[in-house]
Amino acid sequence: MAALGALSVPTVLAQTQPAGGAAIDQIVIATVAASLIFGVLAWVCMRHRAGHGRILHSLGARASQATGLPSWAALPTGLAGISLIVALLGMYWDISLHIDVGRDEGPLANPAHYLILAGLFGVLAAGMLAVYMPTERPGPSAIRLTRDWHAPVGGIMLTACGAFALIGFPLDDVWHRLFGQDVTLWGPTHLMLIGGATMTVIGMANLVVEGVRHRDAQIASGERPAPAPREQRITARLVLARRVGLMGALLIGLSTFQAEFDFGVPQFALELEPMMLALAASMALVCARLWIGPGGALAAAGFFIAIRGTVTLLVGPVFGQTDPHLPLYLAEAVLVEAIAFGFMRLRGNVPALTLGALGGLAIGTIGFAAEYAWSQFAMPIAWTPDLIGPGVALATVAGVAGGVTGAMLAGALSGEMPGRRLATALAVGSLGLVMVGTAFGLRTDDLTGVTAEMRLSEPTQGATGQVADVEVRFDPAAVADEALWVTSTAWQGGGLEVEDLTAVPGEPGVYRTPQPVPIDGTWKTMLRIHNGDSLIAAPVFLPEDPAIPAEEVPAPAPGQTVTRNLQPDIELLQREQKAGVATWLKVVAPLVVLFITLSLLILLAWGSDRVGRSTAGRPGSGSRASDSVGRDTVRGGGVRLPRTRAGASFSALLRRIQIPRRL
Repeated sequence: MAALGALSVPTVLAQTQPAGGAAIDQIVIATVAASLIFGVLAWVCMRHRAGHGRILHSLGARASQATGLPSWAALPTGLAGISLIVALLGMYWDISLHIDVGRDEGPLANPAHYLILAGLFGVLAAGMLAVYMPTERPGPSAIRLTRDWHAPVGGIMLTACGAFALIGFPLDDVWHRLFGQDVTLWGPTHLMLIGGATMTVIGMANLVVEGVRHRDAQIASGERPAPAPREQRITARLVLARRVGLMGALLIGLSTFQAEFDFGVPQFALELEPMMLALAASMALVCARLWIGPGGALAAAGFFIAIRGTVTLLVGPVFGQTDPHLPLYLAEAVLVEAIAFGFMRLRGNVPALTLGALGGLAIGTIGFAAEYAWSQFAMPIAWTPDLIGPGVALATVAGVAGGVTGAMLAGALSGEMPGRRLATALAVGSLGLVMVGTAFGLRTDDLTGVTAEMRLSEPTQGATGQVADVEVRFDPAAVADEALWVTSTAWQGGGLEVEDLTAVPGEPGVYRTPQPVPIDGTWKTMLRIHNGDSLIAAPVFLPEDPAIPAEEVPAPAPGQTVTRNLQPDIELLQREQKAGVATWLKVVAPLVVLFITLSLLILLAWGSDRVGRSTAGRPGSGSRASDSVGRDTVRGGGVRLPRTRAGASFSALLRRIQIPRRL
């Protein structure tokens, strides 16, 4: 993840690091080390399958005794959980290092990379253990690999997610060699790393469900002794804690995609932030409420705050880097709980798909208002009134799509799935809505002819070099006066400084920096404007970077007025990208990554559907979640509509257009 990491070295050396890929010696060392680790892991797994070696038997037995799950579910899920926390810390530390300092020499030159690699290898190892460890068929949803070898679906999903994320590392270096450093979290290969780790949670949840069902089947058949009352109480607490952890982890994973906004260096339209917040909140919190039961959404939000808050403290005060901010999701959790409580009071059950849709709607509107308030004093770039229209629209669309997806995931985990045709339509429709919303948020309209007339004060010596106040007159004035935000951004010189510019009263288009900004060293200092569909910027100071190569853009002399054109800010924030790359390559490369990503999503959807339908409708096949998913909504693989006048009318409509209720 070279474009998102940086070696913690003296600032004056930051821009001497190579651009466009890691140093060859580091590539060789990393490849050899990864091959050795994978080889040892494969050897241990194959010896276990052959009946030799006691390492996995011993570790699995201890994990099974501690959790009550079969060893093939207990050990892998524990390893995957620890690995994800390690990778999460590494990711935020990595991003912060890069924001503060700049490029690094490669995967071995950045301490955060070691945490990311260890975490992702741990996830891959967990998946392989889940596939190799079973000595019997691990439940009805298992996949037959050979005549006497069946693997749990959750293990296959874990393995695929771990491999998908790890492949992102070498592909990231290839990407940089082709296109240069794409200094953004939303680079295609960066999204592979983040997305693979995030989707791991879905594989873990399915693996846990398979393990619980297998254990319960063994108890019912007499192969396993029934637990004593005390053991039952302990098991119930473990089940609750496990589900809270998984749903909280899902919320954490889905929230990593908005990290650029958390740090205050967004390179995309501001309305994408509430959209991503709504998608993460609705999917994870709706699923949490349905799978865990009353209080599940609040518990998942609490887990998110605890883990993400700890990561923020470690990256910021402990490691001394720029700390990432975070949303709270408490208001969104309260909304989901309130809607579910209302259904429980009125009907005695919680209809899953209805809760997903209404919960997503509430999150996209009322939840937007709560996050709007939170952003005013806790986020690097506060939301503004101009965001309300497009922000609420995108947040509502994403909220409903995420809520419905979360409801279906809860149905899969509890063994109560809607009909296959309906589930497919809802999944494809939800994905389509999110993709359309994302495309809408990514639209750009490059403003031209906008200038910034700058005047600097006499420089003074700051903590990391010279600093000066900047007064700027934008022309046309309306571009700044009607903007979503106007900021000064300075980064990669030993820290990050993002400040809202202060408008000068009575002078349209004239702004001042609230405090002096860096103007030398390796700092990249610029003035940025987000107006409508345009993100534009003008440099105040940019250092020379011979590795790209790029010449220095000097700061204006004190008292001298300098006029500079505003340009698409991606040209300044991502000045390390290569020019002259073939157009066909720019099109084909992202499409290849998109194809791989969609393949993983299809695998996850198929696996969850298989697990959900393997015991759908069997008495006791669910667990506590079976009582909270909503008997009138999904049961036995078909759709049972609510027993209300509206439900009866809708049923008649379905019959009229000849669509069976049991889809």
